[in-house]
Amino acid sequence: MSLNLKGKSFLKLLDLSGEQIGELIDLAAKLKEEKKNGVNQKCLEGKNVALVFEKDSTRTRCAFEVACADLGANAVYIGPSGSQIGKKESIADTARVLGRMFDAIEYRGFGQDIVEELSKYAGVPVYNGLTNEFHPTQILADFLTIKEHCGDLKGKKLVYMGDARYNMGNSLMVGCAKMGMHFVACTNKEFFPDKELINTCEEIAKQSGAVLEFNECVKDAVKDADVIYTDVWVSMGEPYEVWAERIEKLSPYQVNSEVMKMAGEKCKFMHCLPAFHDLKTTIGKDIFDKFNLNGLEVTDDVFESEASIVFDEAENRMHTIKAVIFSTLK
Repeated sequence: MSLNLKGKSFLKLLDLSGEQIGELIDLAAKLKEEKKNGVNQKCLEGKNVALVFEKDSTRTRCAFEVACADLGANAVYIGPSGSQIGKKESIADTARVLGRMFDAIEYRGFGQDIVEELSKYAGVPVYNGLTNEFHPTQILADFLTIKEHCGDLKGKKLVYMGDARYNMGNSLMVGCAKMGMHFVACTNKEFFPDKELINTCEEIAKQSGAVLEFNECVKDAVKDADVIYTDVWVSMGEPYEVWAERIEKLSPYQVNSEVMKMAGEKCKFMHCLPAFHDLKTTIGKDIFDKFNLNGLEVTDDVFESEASIVFDEAENRMHTIKAVIFSTLK
């Protein structure tokens, strides 16, 4: 077993081998089964974990808090207005203070450089709950979900549709490269991932057998896909004014019933959530009023279809995060 992550940070999948990623997924599956069977998992009693959130969240916060509780650890939530990080106190100073009080620190916020600096100075494991560049805990949950529904990851074709320049497109590409999968970014070419990261992943793919593809043609891209994945077209923290431009350029890459039909019957639909698929949110209603659209990156009929495994995926955030905490603190 090569996992050996005790005392280490979990910042991005580039830091791990494919074998380590696979072992984290297997550990998460084991912990999930134990939880379903009522096994007592409280092996981290006396441990304390700081949850530093500069961006609000539903799934990430709840997943970390429940995972800590299940393991017997205490989680302390520090919200966007609850600390002086980067404002009155430097990242390094914040890290050294929290590292004296906590056994681990989770960070969800802005630049990857922030979570990297926290890890450099904290002296305890630091977990990336989301940065602009990477979202590694989400990918663990995604891959556990794919294994549950599609079998072994190697060779599976995952098509990411939409804006692939940021954390989800980046992290899925890295994860697929590490695990020997077939990754397709299906979007307007100006929304492809960063070229330097593509080059890094292509080098990884030479060793793992992964296939990386970048395709503007929806019909060609989704053929024989095992999974079609999408995310919101406007990321957290971006100005509202970009909506019109994104809708114009990304509408051809909406996941709808026609796209799913092109992919084939075996194809599953995934989304890291929240999703704009109906008019039941204030932003959804606002978009309808301005652009006369009932859904954005995915239509409601696909989101609610039998092919959709988004809520299995959401639940698995907790099980995979629990595996990260367990493996770094036990």
